[in-house]
Amino acid sequence: MTNQFKSTQRLWRTARVGGFLFLLLAIGYAQEPKQTLVPAPGGVVVRLTPTPGNFHTPSIAIDPSNAQNLLVGFQAKASVAYSRDGGVHWTLSPEIAPIDYRSTGDTSVAFDHRGRAFLCFIAHDGPGPFKYWGHNPKRNAILIRRSLDGGKTWEARTISVIEHAEAPGIPFEDKPYLLADNHPTSDFAGNLYVGWSQDGMKEALILLSRSTDGGLTWSAPVRISDQPGLPRDDNGTVEGFHGVVAPDGTLHVVFSDTNHIEYAVSRDGGKSFSRNRSIANTAPSHFVVQNVAEANGYPQIGMAADSKGGHPRLYVTWSDYRNGDVDIFCISSADEGRHWGSPVRVNTDPVHNASDQLFQWLAVDPTSGSVNVVFYDRRRDPANRSVEVVLARSSDGARSFRNYLLSEHSFDPLGSSIGEYTGLAASNGRVFATWTEILPNAQVSGGGRSRPASAIQVGIADFRTAPGSEEDR
Repeated sequence: MTNQFKSTQRLWRTARVGGFLFLLLAIGYAQEPKQTLVPAPGGVVVRLTPTPGNFHTPSIAIDPSNAQNLLVGFQAKASVAYSRDGGVHWTLSPEIAPIDYRSTGDTSVAFDHRGRAFLCFIAHDGPGPFKYWGHNPKRNAILIRRSLDGGKTWEARTISVIEHAEAPGIPFEDKPYLLADNHPTSDFAGNLYVGWSQDGMKEALILLSRSTDGGLTWSAPVRISDQPGLPRDDNGTVEGFHGVVAPDGTLHVVFSDTNHIEYAVSRDGGKSFSRNRSIANTAPSHFVVQNVAEANGYPQIGMAADSKGGHPRLYVTWSDYRNGDVDIFCISSADEGRHWGSPVRVNTDPVHNASDQLFQWLAVDPTSGSVNVVFYDRRRDPANRSVEVVLARSSDGARSFRNYLLSEHSFDPLGSSIGEYTGLAASNGRVFATWTEILPNAQVSGGGRSRPASAIQVGIADFRTAPGSEEDR
């Protein structure tokens, strides 16, 4: 009995010590991530949509002729908000979505060098079946709206980039992205470009159209993707077009192709493109994350001019789950895309911590050359459900990143859609992010069912005078 009693005591002491250590580890796990994020300097968050609704998939642009002028596009219906005071106050433009289409969305916005504002979006009466959008869709189009006063008023005319009347075998045009050549040194200054995914019955392609007259007319599409993708909107397709224009007018573009990021260049104003080249191996670009209706890791490309007159440096960001949970990555090129470095992890939480970071967007500050990336972040929720919005910033050519908390509070996506992307723009040390936030205890109705309501938020960070910030070094 004595030996048994002593053994029991040893087991109890071991259990108590083990439990105490487990408790310490649990407390450390819960507290440690909270110590890794500091608020963004000068951080301010403004809600653009005061009434709860089904809002998501925002984009944002800064007027290159006046950095106080900002524009945000978002959906469910294609919508716009503008600011004339650097993001302090915002005004929603009157409804500008066409009434002769059942649905609009996938918005992107841009300013040209004259301060004119443009909204690009898709419009359709219905896609094909779920994930197989190109299988007998109804009529659909990529459309443009113009504003000659920076977003305050919009022309009545809706301009077609490409449009299909309802007929057997038409494709479905998806996920367009709009960009402008605003470089005075460019041979193609003033050009506008729209790239997108064309989903067909048998394959998917990346296409591009250009405008040389301020968005009034658009060229016939040219094909960018050398190899077609699979026809299903999932792993295996080609999707996620993004581009940036160099000071000499060279157009650099990227898109996702299953486990690769493809890169191509146009040196003739978007009339033709180089052969595609794979510049990064990735995990699949489509993936499932907990508590969110959909997710992807499509790439973006940005550029910083060389202050010494050399080649501009290119940057590409994306997200994938090579580490089990979803992380954000960045690569760069110092020789106009000929060679690319190894991926750098943008989010600074511990690797393999089962916390997802997703829906990143990239903006390179043309003044300071800093690299900015915004994304939803779950590092501070051990259950990997609630998200916050984090801004990552690099001032050393994307060799390392600092992470800042941008949102004012976390929110639970509640299994609903938080869009297909976020938005980011930067100029002169100020960074402007836009994202979707799911609202607690609010519902909206549509399509015969109720869903969690959402709002569009804009977060602003100011690195110009922050003590110890990159601009002060």
